Amino acid sequence: MKLKKILKWFYPGMLIKRWIFLLLVGIIFLGTGLGGLLRLPQPPQFVKGFERVFLSEALVKRPLVMLIIFLGAICIALGLQRLLKSIYSLFAPQEKRDLVDVAYEKRQLRRGPRVVGIGGGHGLSSLLKGIKEYTSNLSAIVTMADSGGSSGRLRRDFAMPPPGDIRNCLVALADTEPLMADLFQHRFKGPSELEGHSFGNLFIAALSEVTKSFASAVRATSKVLAIRGRVLPSTLSDVSLQAKMKDGRVIKGEAEIPEAGGEIERLSLLPSDAPSYPETLEAIREAEVIVIGPGSLYTSVMPNLLTKGMIEAIENSKAIKIYVCNIMTQAGETDNYSASDHVKAIYRHTGSRFLDYALVNISQAPSELAKRYEEERAFPVKVDEERLKKLGVKVVKANLMSTKDYLRHEPDKLARAIMKIFFLST
Repeated sequence: MKLKKILKWFYPGMLIKRWIFLLLVGIIFLGTGLGGLLRLPQPPQFVKGFERVFLSEALVKRPLVMLIIFLGAICIALGLQRLLKSIYSLFAPQEKRDLVDVAYEKRQLRRGPRVVGIGGGHGLSSLLKGIKEYTSNLSAIVTMADSGGSSGRLRRDFAMPPPGDIRNCLVALADTEPLMADLFQHRFKGPSELEGHSFGNLFIAALSEVTKSFASAVRATSKVLAIRGRVLPSTLSDVSLQAKMKDGRVIKGEAEIPEAGGEIERLSLLPSDAPSYPETLEAIREAEVIVIGPGSLYTSVMPNLLTKGMIEAIENSKAIKIYVCNIMTQAGETDNYSASDHVKAIYRHTGSRFLDYALVNISQAPSELAKRYEEERAFPVKVDEERLKKLGVKVVKANLMSTKDYLRHEPDKLARAIMKIFFLST
């Protein structure tokens, strides 16, 4: 049986036999040449006056021997390179991925630091897109409190955790064809029951039913998209958010909180004892860098920190803890918040001063984009450095802004800033 499997490599069309043959030819040539080089005549020590005879014979043979050695080396190098490329193409046929890129990923990125990103939404996706170029030891911990859009509908219809933020992170870490990533992000249009649903959400929902487990569905999707790192839910419990406003109102639901208006006094996770997913706690224990944010403070970042066991794991971790402050305020969540207000809100809700660094943006937004954001009641977050220092965090200022279409963190700039903090701290 084993012999039959081995012989399959030599079936027609495998593009294997020719390169093995070339490799063998090279080995024969090299062996013959080296053998001939060792057998070149040498004049006996006791012979005097006959050196010319032996020397002339060696001079005739030596160029031929060296040519055979050279041809053998060329055949071995070419045969081995083509053989490896042919075998690799069977397992990873993506046209745009070169063998050198895969070798770099498998070797260099595996040596990168163990990084954990905590958050949700577009903010965490931006972080992952940049960090994955520095390490494949990457874990994304994602909020499971989403209640709006496609995720909310699937959550209600199938009694499953919301897949939307998980999907965004999977696509951000994907190392596959762009078409596959576009497919997972595609939203159905037109008057039908599928309107508004993304293909990726439906894919994860279907896998959840097939595998009988949301966590298994996420792992299977990770393989489909060939992601670098892993994506983990913060909890598998059926959780929701509740916000008590300063005017006394109580707002329930992640999607409803930003729309309620007013200032949030206290955010709660229901149920309050929802346990953290065990793999997330393991990732935090093993981390060298823990990055909180960026993302919506109350509806993307905070829900992760409120799951049972999360803060204790972060406090006990020896990792460097970095908070990435948002570039813009968010209407209905962080109106008029400065950078220190973001940090104080985290400390107030978790009861812990666990952060080591606050990474803040100092670049200016283009006037046209800034004006568009002002119309949506979003303004640049003020960097109040002295107040941040009083909270016990080291302030790192950098140009982090992307100004292409939205005022968000540029993945490359953000990743470089985080890696710089890590290397300077170790």
